[in-house]
Amino acid sequence: MARSPGLSGFPEWLPDGRIVELEILDTAREVFELHGFASLETRSVEPLDVLVRKGEIDKEVYAVRRLHGDDDADLALHFDLTVPFARYVAENAGQLAFPFRRYQIQRVWRGERPQEGRFREFTQADIDIVDAGELSSHHEAEMALVMSELFARLPMPPAIIRVNNRKVLEGFYRGLGIEDPAAVLRSIDKLDKVGADGVRRLLQDDAGLAPEVAEQCLRLAAIRSPDASFVDEVRALGVEDPLLDEGLAELARVVEAVDEARPGAVLADLHIARGLDYYTGTVYETFLEGFESFGSVCSGGRYDSLATDGRTTYPGVGISLGVTRLVSLLLGRDLVRASRSVPSAVLIAVVDEASRPASEAVARDLRARGVPCEVAPRADKFGKQIRHADRRGIPFVWFPDPAGHTVKDIRSGDQVPADAATWTPPDRDLRPQVTRGDDT
Repeated sequence: MARSPGLSGFPEWLPDGRIVELEILDTAREVFELHGFASLETRSVEPLDVLVRKGEIDKEVYAVRRLHGDDDADLALHFDLTVPFARYVAENAGQLAFPFRRYQIQRVWRGERPQEGRFREFTQADIDIVDAGELSSHHEAEMALVMSELFARLPMPPAIIRVNNRKVLEGFYRGLGIEDPAAVLRSIDKLDKVGADGVRRLLQDDAGLAPEVAEQCLRLAAIRSPDASFVDEVRALGVEDPLLDEGLAELARVVEAVDEARPGAVLADLHIARGLDYYTGTVYETFLEGFESFGSVCSGGRYDSLATDGRTTYPGVGISLGVTRLVSLLLGRDLVRASRSVPSAVLIAVVDEASRPASEAVARDLRARGVPCEVAPRADKFGKQIRHADRRGIPFVWFPDPAGHTVKDIRSGDQVPADAATWTPPDRDLRPQVTRGDDT
């Protein structure tokens, strides 16, 4: 097949990059299941009219239709995993045990302009907890705790989960007499992209705020705190509203609960808004230390009205790791490396083609004990077979010999007798290892 022009926004990692991605995915599954989340996968398409109602996303939705025929319903590829999950809960509520805890690792699609960290097809890893009628607020702290545990296990720079509460923002704006808090939320959500001056213009020109009101909104957005002291800072701004009081109390409980279990894992950041309309309480954005300009790699929040079957509402809270986005940062900035690009720990040499069955027998014995290996593709001179292993990053070469098998560590040159029924490489060599790029 002739080489085709590349498609931007649809990443395809090289083998060592895929190993990094799998490390993240495998660790995510382990952590999520340790916390009792059940695996779930939903269909890739949803009704178009459902997707375009969920926030400022309508221009990014990929519609789906058959190449021939016009009798299809209006469908679109899902742009996140929360909207499909809410639909799934409403449709299957009678068969689910609440509170329902699920994790979902799946592809999503957005018609964004491709750039660093922004893709049109990418993988997300979500956890959500939903309940019938009411959802306990302690689950909002749990989201941050689970994700911070995952980040702590990954070989990457420290991650800080920044938290806010939509009630704080909406109550503050309501206390200022703002009639359209949603417009202000959308402007504040752009603070990292356009800066304070850009948001100030948006607040005055698009949201129609007076200059002094816009300044109050920016003062709120500037508040950062690793503990509950942000409450006093907000009070000092002199704005009062019952919804603001409720939001401050909820946010303080989240920050205090997470800080008690995992000190330093969260930061109260009162400019975090999240652009999607369905969030109603706590919201999350996550940044890697030293790479804040890259943007958030993990986000989410509480939603009280997204899932309903017409009789019962199923409030939920969730947080989503942008796996592809995180991988692109780690690889693009050389922050991690894989010890090799193939799973094989051993290459079984072939003396000549007549003796290939003997080499295959060694491979079978090793694989039966969980040692990843492969047999040399050709019965070249041993020097060529060693070079083949070296090019693939395979650390050991096995030499079959009726008089006694040996295995060679081609990095050190050490060669020792070996028995396929008992030999195992060191733990660090059994599987590819992913380490920090600055580790030696």
